[in-house]
Amino acid sequence: MQNFVYRSQPARVVFGRGTIGTLAQEAERLSVDRVLVLSTPEQAEQAEAIATVLGQRFAGLYPKAQMHTPVDVTVDALSMVEHVGANALLSFGGGSTTGLGKAIAFRTDLPQIVVPTTYAGSEATPILGETEHGRKVTKSDPRILPEVIVYDVDLTLTLPVAMSVTSGLNAVAHAVEALYAREGNPVISLLAEQGISAFARALPIIARQPDDPDARADALYGAWLCGLCLGSVGMALHHKLCHTLGGMFNLPHAPMHTALLPHAVAYNAPAAPEAMRRVAGALGASDAAGGLFDLAEKLGASMALKSMGMPADGIDPAVEQAMANAYWNPRELEGEGLRRLLANAYEGRRPG
Repeated sequence: MQNFVYRSQPARVVFGRGTIGTLAQEAERLSVDRVLVLSTPEQAEQAEAIATVLGQRFAGLYPKAQMHTPVDVTVDALSMVEHVGANALLSFGGGSTTGLGKAIAFRTDLPQIVVPTTYAGSEATPILGETEHGRKVTKSDPRILPEVIVYDVDLTLTLPVAMSVTSGLNAVAHAVEALYAREGNPVISLLAEQGISAFARALPIIARQPDDPDARADALYGAWLCGLCLGSVGMALHHKLCHTLGGMFNLPHAPMHTALLPHAVAYNAPAAPEAMRRVAGALGASDAAGGLFDLAEKLGASMALKSMGMPADGIDPAVEQAMANAYWNPRELEGEGLRRLLANAYEGRRPG
C-alpha cells in the first residue's frame, strides 16, 4: 500500500482543432476586456494575427519574451501592462512566452489564457523559473497557474520536426521525474506513464509525417499530461541540473533537457527501480535511460551539451552550484557521480 496526498490543479482546458476561435468567449468568461498578448519576436506576426479573434478585447502585443524568463524582460513587460491598462494576459507560443506570462501574473495576479504552440507543458503548472545574474530560481504559487489553456492541434502542424522532438522530450522529462518524485501518488503516476507513451507513439510518426493531425493531437495531449505531472509533484536531479546549466550558460531549454535526461535517469536508476520499470514499459524499451537516449538519437536530436554552447570548463562550476543548492533526489548527490553524469552528457555518450 502507498500512502499519498493528491491535490488537483484548478485550470480550464479547451482541447481540439480550431479552438483558437474560442478565445473571445474565454476572455468573456473571465470578465476581462483589456487583453495583452505576449509572444517571442519570432512568433510576433502569428500572435498578432491570432489576437484579432479577441476583437475589441485586444489591448496590445508585447513580442519580447525570451528563454529562461529573464527578470529584466519581465520588468519591461510590466511597464506595458500598465501603459495599456491590461486586465488579462494571453500567452501565445512555447515555454518562453508562457514563462513571461506567469512572471507577470505572479506580480500582478492578472488572469492568464495560454495558447501553447509547442509541447513544453509549463502552461499546466503553478511553477515559475526566472533568471537573474546568471542564476535560475524557481518558485511555486497559485497566482502562477494559468486560468485557461487553449490547446489547438492545428497550431502545431507546422512546428519543425527538430523542435517537436526536443520539446516533446522536454515534456517527457516532467513525467519521468514524477514517477520517482517524493510526493508521487498513483494518479500522477498513471498520467506520467500515459504522457510518456503518447510521445513514444507520436514523435516517430511526426518525424516521418510532420502534418499528421492524429500524431500531433497525441503529442499535444501528452504535453498536457506531462505538464500536469510537473505541476502536481516535485521534481528532482534532472530539472535542478537543467536550471543550473540554463542559468549559468543560457543553453537552449528543450535541447538541453533532451540531452541531459538519459544521464540523470541513469544516475537515479539504482535508487528508483520501480520508476525505471514503468518508464521503460511506457517507452517500449528494455532500459529506461538507454531507451530515452535511443529514442532521442533516432529522432535526430543532438545529444551533446557541447554542441549547444556549454563550455568545456563548465562542468566543475556546474557541479559546485548544483551541490550547493540542497534539494531532494532519490539518490544522494555525489560530486564525482555528477561530474561523470555531466561529462557524459557534454560528450553525448550513451548512458551505460
